[in-house]
Amino acid sequence: MSSTETTLDRPSAPRGLGFFLKNQLRNIAPFLTLLALVVFFSFASPSFATVGNVWNILQQISVTAIIAVGLTFVILTAEIDLSVAAVANATGIVVAFFTLQDASVNIANLPLPGPAAVLLALMTCGALGLVTAVGVTRIGIPSFIMTLAMMQIAAGVCALLVRGQIAYSVPDIIVTLGSRSIGGVPWIVIVAATTLLVAHLVLTYTRFGRYVYMVGGNREAAEYSGVNVRLIIGAVMVISAMCSGLAGMLGVAYFGSAQQNEFDSYLLDAIAAVVVGGTSLFGGRGGIGNTIVGLFVLGVLNNGLDHVNIDSFLKILIRGLILLAALVINVYAERLRTAAHGARAG
Repeated sequence: MSSTETTLDRPSAPRGLGFFLKNQLRNIAPFLTLLALVVFFSFASPSFATVGNVWNILQQISVTAIIAVGLTFVILTAEIDLSVAAVANATGIVVAFFTLQDASVNIANLPLPGPAAVLLALMTCGALGLVTAVGVTRIGIPSFIMTLAMMQIAAGVCALLVRGQIAYSVPDIIVTLGSRSIGGVPWIVIVAATTLLVAHLVLTYTRFGRYVYMVGGNREAAEYSGVNVRLIIGAVMVISAMCSGLAGMLGVAYFGSAQQNEFDSYLLDAIAAVVVGGTSLFGGRGGIGNTIVGLFVLGVLNNGLDHVNIDSFLKILIRGLILLAALVINVYAERLRTAAHGARAG
């Protein structure tokens, strides 16, 4: 039987709008959510839909965006990193520890030139990421458990260095990138946008990016194809830690201080941005474009709730419900996509 005859004997593939919606539900839902939030808050508050408020939202999501970049790499490989906020906090405190502080700050720190302090901070977050990578890929500890342990280690570094005190000074280059502007555009927004762009280019146009998707999509197939799965997973763990470290340093300048537990809320925010945007928790699908949409959904939601003066406790509940809805859509979309492709193949 010829190949043409074989094709003709197969049942017709289920194409059309239904197949498209099932296959793209994960990408469509975040866009509709963002559109609905923008329309709702624009009518609910006259101060929401202004140019000045758009810049506020961009600044508010910048630290989360940098952390979420690294987390996107990790989740695309079907792993998780729970230490991103703690690593960000530890790196911010390390760069402050090696910066000359005011005499009123009661911390026995070690002042160094600014570039040396930044380099040591980057080495610290890189080392923390490397330890996580070794634990996950060489020892075989599940990433959930390993990064949970790393979260405690990073918190211990913070406590040891500042001992409950607050540091305020960081190197000038960090102050510039974290809290100053150029031509009216905040540097932290430029850094976040650049980080997102570079990550998108890496995931889309490089061999490493294709391997990240392959490892998350089908790990066994990636191994049979010659992909060094351990190396890819280890690399994304280090990338995640480095992104968290960069966000931590800029965040300290943005907030104006370095102290324990300063970034705790960013763990949930970063995970929510990636998941709400539509990147699959099962790995292999999604990307930086999805993360950007998720960041705007959370940014618009948080900012909009402030504009309508909603109860702060109710705000936490609403954010939790939005995340729960995103998780449900994520799992449901995966089932629909698998069913649609199964029917098409059958």
